Amino acid sequence: MAAEDSDWLTNFDLSATSAQNFMKPGYRKQELNVIYQAIAKLKDGSISMKELYEKCITRAKKVEELNAFVTVNYQNTEHKERIATKRSANQVSGRQREWRKLEGIPLAIKDNFCTKGLRTTCASHMLHNYVPPYNATMVQKLEDEGGVVLGKTNMDEFAMGCGSVDSVHGPVRNPWKYPFEQALNMEKNNTDPFEQALNMEKNNTDPQRSTETGRRADHTSTHHIKDWHIAGGSSGGSAVAVATGTCLGALGSDTGGSTRNPAAYCGVVGLKSTYGLLSRHGLIPLVNSLDVPGILTKTVDDATILLNILAGHDVNDSTTVADEFLPFTLPDEVSVKGLNIGIPKEYHAPGMSSDVLAAWRRAADMFEEAGARVSEVSLPHTQYSISCYSVICATEVASNMARFDGVEFGHRAGVDVSTEQLYAATRHEGFNDVVRGRILAGNFFLLKKNYDDFFLKAQKVRRLISEDFRRVFNSGIDVLLTPTTLTDAPQYSWFSQADGRTRTQEQDVFTQPINMAGIPAVTVPSSLSSSGLPIGLQFIGQHFQEQKLLTVAKWFEQETDFQHLNLDFLDQDNDADNDLYMSPKI
Repeated sequence: MAAEDSDWLTNFDLSATSAQNFMKPGYRKQELNVIYQAIAKLKDGSISMKELYEKCITRAKKVEELNAFVTVNYQNTEHKERIATKRSANQVSGRQREWRKLEGIPLAIKDNFCTKGLRTTCASHMLHNYVPPYNATMVQKLEDEGGVVLGKTNMDEFAMGCGSVDSVHGPVRNPWKYPFEQALNMEKNNTDPFEQALNMEKNNTDPQRSTETGRRADHTSTHHIKDWHIAGGSSGGSAVAVATGTCLGALGSDTGGSTRNPAAYCGVVGLKSTYGLLSRHGLIPLVNSLDVPGILTKTVDDATILLNILAGHDVNDSTTVADEFLPFTLPDEVSVKGLNIGIPKEYHAPGMSSDVLAAWRRAADMFEEAGARVSEVSLPHTQYSISCYSVICATEVASNMARFDGVEFGHRAGVDVSTEQLYAATRHEGFNDVVRGRILAGNFFLLKKNYDDFFLKAQKVRRLISEDFRRVFNSGIDVLLTPTTLTDAPQYSWFSQADGRTRTQEQDVFTQPINMAGIPAVTVPSSLSSSGLPIGLQFIGQHFQEQKLLTVAKWFEQETDFQHLNLDFLDQDNDADNDLYMSPKI
C-alpha cells in the first residue's frame, strides 16, 4: 500500500468524522459521508477490508468497558472479509461487474434483531441461549449488500427502558466524558487488542458470551468507576458503537424514542422512519403497533444510504407498505429558504434544561436567518400522549411476552410439579422487574372491567394525537423542530434513583408522540451543553416524506459544525502522556 494510502488509514477517524470540514470552502459530499468515503477507499485499494475490520475490532476492544456489545462476531467477520476480498479482486479484474452498496462495511445490530447463527438475547435471561435459525429482514438486506455484522449490541431488557441500564449484561456507558481506565491498562500491558479479541472468541472466553446465565463477568463491573453518564435507551449499545467508531452504522429499534434518545445522548444521528416503511420481520416485538427499526450513523448522509437499502415492502411483514420505495440522494448544497418550520408550544415542557432550551432557540434562529419561516404551532393532545403510550405499551407487551413460557424456546425453569408452576417459575426467573411490571399492568388494563376505560380510551386519544400532526402539516408546515430530550445525558447515580416508569415518562416525553402518529423523525446533534455533553434536536416530518425530512436535517448538520467525539487518544503509543487517557478529547 502506498505511503499516502497508509497515512489515510491512520487519519481515517472512525470516531470523529470530518465534521470540522462542514463549513470549509470546497466541502464535498464524500468528506461528510463516512460510509461513502470508506467504500471509495475499499474500491480503490487504499485500505483493505482486513485493515478496516482490524481498526474497528481494536477500537471495540479498547472501549469494551462501555459494555456496548453483548455478543461479538469477529471470527465470522474474518471469514466474510476473505469472501469480500475475493469479490473485490473479481470486480477489479472484470469478472464481476457490480460492487455491492455496503461491500465490506462494518455494522452493529441491536440484540433484539434475529441473526442467523448468532446469539440473540434481547438482553434478557429468558433468551440467554437463543440462537435464531433465520435473519431479520433488516439484517438480511444489509448482508445482501455486503454489510458485515461485527456483533450484537446491548440494550434494555426486551427494549423496555430509556437508559440501557436494565440489561442482564449490565448497563451501557456513555463514552462522552468517560475515564477509559481499561484501555489505559491494556496499553500499559502492551497487548494487541485485535489479537486478544480474536483469541478470546476462539477460546469462548469472551466475558460477553457467557453460556451459563448470559450475565457479564466481573471485569466489567463498575466498582472502579464511581459514576458515568447513561447512553440512553433502549438502543444505547448501538449508539455507543457508532459514537466510538466501533462500526460505521448500526441498527436500533424505536418504539417510543429508543433510537432517537440514545442518539441525542451520544452525539450521533438517529432516524425513525414512517411506520410501515421498514420491515419488522425478525425484530422481536415489544409493541407491534409502535415498533419501527431504527438507523444510527454519524451523519445524515450515512443514514440515507442505509435507509435506501432497508426500505421497501416485505412479504413477511404485512404492515409494510406495498408501494414501491424510490431511493434518493441528498443534494450537496441545501437551501431552506421558503421552508415552513413549526415550533410546537407544548414541547416547552417542565424540566427542560437551559442548555437544551438555548440550543432549540438557536436552531430556530438559524432557520429564520436562512430564509425559512418559523412559526409556533399547537399539538394540544401532546399532554396526554405519555399516559396513552404507557397503556398501549403495557397491553401489547402483555400479549407479546406470553410466548415466553419455557416450552418452545428460551429459558426453562427446573420445575416439573405442574405446567402452571413451570410457566410461573420460568417467567419469574427469565424476566426482570421492569418486564414483569409491564406484563402485570397490561393484563390489568385488558381485564373486561377495565378494557373500555383504559385500552379503548387510549386508542381514541392516540387517534387525536395523530390528527394533531395531520392538521399542523396540512396548514403548510413542512417540518417540526423540537428537542429530543429534556436534558443532556444524566449521570447513572441520578438516573437509577427512580423506577423505570418514572424515567420513561421523563425521557420519552418528546419522542413517543411521533410513534403514536406513525410519522418519521430524526435526531441530529446540535451542540455541547455547558457540561460538555451532546445535545440533540429532533426534526419531525410527514408520512413517507423522509427525503424532505433528511434534506432539512442535513442542512442543519452542515450549519451547526458539531464536533463529534474523538477517541484517537486511545490509539496513542505507550509512551504517550497518561493525562490523555483521563477523558475523551472533544
